[in-house]
Amino acid sequence: MQKKRFAAMIAAAATASMLLAACGSATTSSGSQPIQIGVPVPLSGPYASAGQDIVDGAKLAAAKINSSGGVLGRKIEIVPQDDACDPQTGAQAAQKLLSDGVVAVAGGYCSSASLPELNVFHSNGDIPFVLDASTSPSLTEQGYNDVFRTIGRDDEQGPFAANFIANYLHAKTVVVMDDNTTYAHGLAMNTISALAKDGIKAIHQVITPNQSDYTSELTHIASLHPDVLYYTGYFTEAGLLLKQARSLNLKFTIMGGDATNDPTVIKTAGAAANGFIITTAPLAQFLGTAKSYVSAYQSKFGSAPGPYSVYEYDAVMVLAKAIQSAGSTDAKKINAALHKVKDYHGVTGTFSFNKIGDRTPAVYITLKIVNQQFTAYKELNSSGQWVNVP
Repeated sequence: MQKKRFAAMIAAAATASMLLAACGSATTSSGSQPIQIGVPVPLSGPYASAGQDIVDGAKLAAAKINSSGGVLGRKIEIVPQDDACDPQTGAQAAQKLLSDGVVAVAGGYCSSASLPELNVFHSNGDIPFVLDASTSPSLTEQGYNDVFRTIGRDDEQGPFAANFIANYLHAKTVVVMDDNTTYAHGLAMNTISALAKDGIKAIHQVITPNQSDYTSELTHIASLHPDVLYYTGYFTEAGLLLKQARSLNLKFTIMGGDATNDPTVIKTAGAAANGFIITTAPLAQFLGTAKSYVSAYQSKFGSAPGPYSVYEYDAVMVLAKAIQSAGSTDAKKINAALHKVKDYHGVTGTFSFNKIGDRTPAVYITLKIVNQQFTAYKELNSSGQWVNVP
């Protein structure tokens, strides 16, 4: 009996050793698997082109990282997910990315989709989320420790736009129009508030997005005799507004916020886009630090980079840096490393993350469409003067 018991003990110990060895192999194997970074963006619907630009920027960053040996000895893998710029679809996209096993997220185009995505990631392990294009202040003001941004905020762009309208264009009557989405309404309200500080009472108007005819809205705006119309919605409607304003022979200056910086505006409006002024973070082609990025993007994808692809590139790169610094793919350790980012030399310039995760400094310029091309127009210098963008 004792011999049988001893033999059973030996067998059990051998089995346990085999299980431990198997567990060790699994750990080693998983440790060699790619580090997955999720990219929730619109890949269907009217903003799909912007979403694909962002995915391409993320893939370019991953290729750069992987060509240099990866992170922690592992490759970076980009995992896109379509959020259609829709809140419900965004929440579903976030859940899908979690089930795919992403350790961090870089992306977000429409703030209305990014908000529910952020809540899903935060509620399921504080997954780091570095935003590249979503500008609503509410995203970084939830009190969360796991959200960051490589782009500015609406309450930074709004005063910039107001300053340009008041002190460069010297407008007296201004109409500010949005499409009632989270981003557009937020930018409109911040602009109106900043204009009021300059003694300009702006007239607020709202349109319904995804319509084909805005002539009645434009006719109403014309009756208000504005010097400037500032539209804070997206590029699909902006192109139509410009085209239909030309057909009505309207003479006031038309401006747009940083969701109108997409080439689709020019494709839709044609020659009617000429003279359109846009407030935006600098596009890649106007950044001295992004020349090699533009060349690499064109070589890989056969077209010029979209407006937010370069901010996505920096989002993925700074995430990789944080993972390397943390020495881990643990979410909390990555978040801690991101909060320590100071003077990061990105393709979009040197920036840090402040205590709530926002980029500092945020940089804005104005663009003007000339001969159906985006051209760098004006910027504020350190003395507060409007000067030509170099």
